[in-house]
Amino acid sequence: MSSTINTVAVLGGTGNIGTHIVRGLLVGGFTVTILTRANSSSPRPTFDPYPVRFLEVDYSSPSSLASAFQGQDAVVSTIATGAVQEQKKVIDAAIEVGVKRFVPSEFGVHTRKEGVEKTKLGGLLEGKRAVVDYLISKEGDISWTGLSTGLFFDSALSKGLAGINVKNGTATIVDSGNELWPASLRSHVGRTVSEILRHPDLTKNQYLATASFNVSQNQLVKLVEELTGKKLEVTHVSSKDLFQQGDEKLKKGDYSAFVEFLQVHFLADGAGNKLEEQESANEKLRLQTEDVKAALRGWLESEGLLAA
Repeated sequence: MSSTINTVAVLGGTGNIGTHIVRGLLVGGFTVTILTRANSSSPRPTFDPYPVRFLEVDYSSPSSLASAFQGQDAVVSTIATGAVQEQKKVIDAAIEVGVKRFVPSEFGVHTRKEGVEKTKLGGLLEGKRAVVDYLISKEGDISWTGLSTGLFFDSALSKGLAGINVKNGTATIVDSGNELWPASLRSHVGRTVSEILRHPDLTKNQYLATASFNVSQNQLVKLVEELTGKKLEVTHVSSKDLFQQGDEKLKKGDYSAFVEFLQVHFLADGAGNKLEEQESANEKLRLQTEDVKAALRGWLESEGLLAA
């Protein structure tokens, strides 16, 4: 059987990261079908000038999934973290009809990194680890590629996940603010998935890591102030206190604790999650790193926040 991939089905292709993956695949020359939940009210984005097919699927029905996967060479999942265990049914349906490659809903945090599974954040991401374990057990039936990307840079800025809220003019610095952490523009994630599927033999049955760049909170604050012409109101919080805030939320069943745990994971002094060159798939996939200042400038301009 040829390993070449031409047709790709994307689950969650209308969401925060899914639309960027779909566009990356379309630009890469793939024929893309976006699978949406039956009766979904999510708006259907356009990808001009590229044609894309939408197909409603019952994720709980193996026969509905298998029918949707007929003729697909690969399936890319961007299913939300809370529903990742649904992917086992999806994988089984993909195997049934001979799909060659499955890309699970990883992205973000490197869930295979040693020690992550022992953290509170790792506990919340256990479903993702279980899906990759399941794929490893099915390697005789289907190939797979996992991908971690660090924080989605543009999305993190919009949502304040990196501790910096440009619109409000504030920054909450964790510990010293000097810890380097990996970040990827969502467009970079889309290109990376496209390159993974363009080189199926090179990426078969591997967990890869990518990033547009590594950056620290202090570097970001300096660049934001330079590019907006405005000083940010900076406060500080210890990673210990931030973790405690998350832990208290979790004890009450409040899973928004994920945000605090995510910030501790990436921003705390000594976190050690900077993407080292030897660990990055960028060279393997011939992906260029990007310039953080240019990326920030682009986001600020799109939000109307760039200094005149």
